[in-house]
Amino acid sequence: MEDPHTTITEEKITRYLETTRQALEKAKVVAPPKSFAAHMAASFREMAETYFSDAHVFAEKGDRVNAFACVNYAHGWLDAGARLGVFDVGEDDRLFTLLE
Repeated sequence: MEDPHTTITEEKITRYLETTRQALEKAKVVAPPKSFAAHMAASFREMAETYFSDAHVFAEKGDRVNAFACVNYAHGWLDAGARLGVFDVGEDDRLFTLLE
């Protein structure tokens, strides 16, 4: 029997993918379109979407370790953008790690 505290279960991958999907949906770019912050937000978003996509590919192949790594990187990019203030996340401190 797998220990859910030390094993990356299928359920854990599914839960993390869903949480990150919700975060991707919620994170909206708030920086002015021609600003450096907008460029940074677009880059952060692209990284999050790419890692999220890779997480799905790995999960479909049954590679839970790399799926878990990728989904956490994806969410980390979103957290960083929210914390820097280039994404509006509606003060959601369940999906994001906010400053206050």
